[in-house]
Amino acid sequence: MQIREALRFGSVSGFCAATAAGLVVVSAAMSDLEIATPTSKSTMSEVRAGLEAALREAFPGGMLKWDWDGDVCQLHGAGAKGTIALEAGQLVGRAHLGVPASMMRPLIEQKISHVMKKAAS
Repeated sequence: MQIREALRFGSVSGFCAATAAGLVVVSAAMSDLEIATPTSKSTMSEVRAGLEAALREAFPGGMLKWDWDGDVCQLHGAGAKGTIALEAGQLVGRAHLGVPASMMRPLIEQKISHVMKKAAS
């Protein structure tokens, strides 16, 4: 199948290149992620210290950076942007994963979920 046909029929996602060996996908499609964790805490000020400690533990050496915009934790990493906020009794994490983060989605999802559960308790 030619590249043009593969893209037209949706059989390939990401950026493609043709080689003598055939079709090669050189980057994965981007991905969005949302995680919700119930909490009995009623304000982000109750969550903040635990959230920062859990983030430092899960992402050592500055792999993930964060800052605060009011009560919203803004997350920034290689190929990823996200937020963690308190919404209706739940910590809600949302992220947009580009390359290379989208290729590590299961690991990122596991780590952020663990961080949020620690902060929520």
